[in-house]
Amino acid sequence: MEVCKLEIDNLDDLRKLSKKMRKKILEMALYAGASSSHFGGALSSVDILATLFGKIMNFNKVNLKNPERDRFILSKGHGCLVYYSILNILNIIDDDELKTFEKDDSKLLGHPVKSQNIGIDFSTGSLGMGFSLAIGVAIALKKKKLNNKVFVLLGDGECNEGSIWEAALCAPNLKLNNLTVIIDNNKFQQTGSNKEIMNIHDLEKKWSSFNWITKKVDGHNHKEIFEALNLPDEQLPKAIICSTIKGKGFSFSENNNDWHHKIMTKDNYELALKELEND
Repeated sequence: MEVCKLEIDNLDDLRKLSKKMRKKILEMALYAGASSSHFGGALSSVDILATLFGKIMNFNKVNLKNPERDRFILSKGHGCLVYYSILNILNIIDDDELKTFEKDDSKLLGHPVKSQNIGIDFSTGSLGMGFSLAIGVAIALKKKKLNNKVFVLLGDGECNEGSIWEAALCAPNLKLNNLTVIIDNNKFQQTGSNKEIMNIHDLEKKWSSFNWITKKVDGHNHKEIFEALNLPDEQLPKAIICSTIKGKGFSFSENNNDWHHKIMTKDNYELALKELEND
């Protein structure tokens, strides 16, 4: 059986991978028709997942149920288009399956639904829940004396949830150095900016004060993301705060919170395709 692992030798390849992912996200948003696709929050996470799956994680088509694989949990479950796009590029989800996004009887709904056959270990969507799941997995791996890693992607708006901070207190206390939290800090949430709704101020200082190994990076700079994800292992979990642009990649969606869940039109699709071609 073929091992479908992305071999990334340089930053240019990571940029090409991100471009492919943006095109897949664009296509799925169009397939969704009148259904909401949470377009903007998926696009802000593209370069994070491109680096994570392309360069960091031990995860591929043939080890989907292997206990020694690394685990990924999308706690900001509404950003699932970015997850589906990388699973497609890894040849775990096929092109025909992508076309069923948000359709009746599809495996690809507006939030991830557990299906190990397509690389999804957990159902997520209730904000804050995925982080707690990640802590449970990290504890279990420690008890089994396995050396694999757990990566969880949070939204900055998701950090409004009290459960996030309970979990953030717990993980360092348990010395879960096999756990990395990545925060997509795009500065918006569903109904407005973070500052308007619940100003969480300096995320780096907050996570550091909870005793996490903390690093702030440009969430669209593959090199910075890679270096942060490779910080030396200590006896504490890591928190990587990625400063991102919601709707990154297309002129009509960047920092435009209408695209949190705006419907993709054919005109927008064709404009975005031209922008991708010229990028």
